[in-house]
Amino acid sequence: MVNNHLHYREWTAFQPVIVIGYLLIISIYIFAAVKSNQRLRHWPLHRSVFWILGVSCVFFVVGPLAPHAHIDFTVHMIGHLLLGMLAPLFIVLSAPMTLLLRTLSVQKARFLSKLLQTRLSRFLVDPAVSALLNFGGLWILYTTSLYLAMQQNMLIHVVIHFHVFVAGFLFTTSMISIDSFVYKTSFLYRAIVLVIALGSHSILSKYIYAYPLTGVSVYESEIGGKLMFYGGDVVDIILIYLFCLQWYNATSPKLPIASVNKVVTEY
Repeated sequence: MVNNHLHYREWTAFQPVIVIGYLLIISIYIFAAVKSNQRLRHWPLHRSVFWILGVSCVFFVVGPLAPHAHIDFTVHMIGHLLLGMLAPLFIVLSAPMTLLLRTLSVQKARFLSKLLQTRLSRFLVDPAVSALLNFGGLWILYTTSLYLAMQQNMLIHVVIHFHVFVAGFLFTTSMISIDSFVYKTSFLYRAIVLVIALGSHSILSKYIYAYPLTGVSVYESEIGGKLMFYGGDVVDIILIYLFCLQWYNATSPKLPIASVNKVVTEY
């Protein structure tokens, strides 16, 4: 593994700020849930749990895990799974935009709603676009010298981490968004993109296994590739299950069992 990590100590110095930010973000969500409960239907507790889990995944990557990820590609790959796949899944399931709309005044909520319906917003949550940003970005990161540059430049490191999370969030949102106002494309279109996207992720993991990154040992590259393949499969299975469940509920006859499935779909 690369030994020249110029921003290792700089990153460690930011840990107290990261902890404060972590606690603040969780507190804001809980405060919004409590405030909205005063005038609207009770906000589901499991949504808050999903939010805490998602934010905790992000915190774990940029906090305690960060120093180790600089010197161990295996740890870096664990961070990739948490930041780019698991955290976005949990946060999407927490329906943050719906909670925000419940909390804001009517005028501000209408403005935000219009903003989320703009052409740019629809473009970014298009399955093909979000998949290209997400998985295309990973191919660029792991098949070029960008990974090495990331380890030696703090600005590049921060930008890439930000991109991995946002791209993962947009892709997950485009597939199984719980927020009802998010623009949704047809299930068939989403299914086609989902199959291609997850396939590209699996191929990339095998590529990493077979062709170690510059500055990464063969052993670490093989372990990292396996983590990306099998760990990604676990999250993919959950994503596929939720997607298929939503598709079934949207097309199934209005039988009594459908009401039960509707409740499950909210997860």
